[in-house]
Amino acid sequence: MSSQEVAGTAFQAAQLRSHVAAQRPRGLPRRSSVESCSDGELIRRIGERDREAFEALYRRFARTVLGLALRRLRDRSRAEDATQETFAAIWRAAASYRPERGPGASWLYAVARNAIVNQTRIRFEPGAEGLDSPSDEPGPPEHAESGWVSWRVHSALEELPDHQRTLVELAYWGELSQSEIATRLSIPLGTVKTRTRAALSRLADLLEDDELQ
Repeated sequence: MSSQEVAGTAFQAAQLRSHVAAQRPRGLPRRSSVESCSDGELIRRIGERDREAFEALYRRFARTVLGLALRRLRDRSRAEDATQETFAAIWRAAASYRPERGPGASWLYAVARNAIVNQTRIRFEPGAEGLDSPSDEPGPPEHAESGWVSWRVHSALEELPDHQRTLVELAYWGELSQSEIATRLSIPLGTVKTRTRAALSRLADLLEDDELQ
């Protein structure tokens, strides 16, 4: 079985177990041998092909990754594809994670960002499905303006340092509060606030420079 097939199987198992867990009556015990592991420890174990760790990471991050993808792609099917691609890539590349380079969550969101960008490119390939289908959505001028604004924002985001860009993405596309971001990334709340202010200030400068050009 190829690594892609193994990743797909593990992903489907994680989806199923997550659904079953959601249906479990309150008060019943649940297996928690990996639930207390840090994000980085889960990724390390996934690098050793630990499927239980993979399923725990999926339960922990799948909803947020899907939310990020939905906000950027605005298409449920492509967002789901990006989410599956994210976790398949994590399964394949987890052995490359180095905890000394940063928290596990930051590494995971970098993987998710790449998967979402890949889906963005697919969306605009010539001949993509649905381009000629009748629709009540805004016409070409509105799409052009929306696409231009979106491109400018995404381009500006790419110029931010990773530690700032991740915060902005989690806040505005993942819809997480600053406290939730601090918990998710295992950094102090004050650090989240400081980095977010710096990121937004830098974004404003970048977008203003675009207007002047």
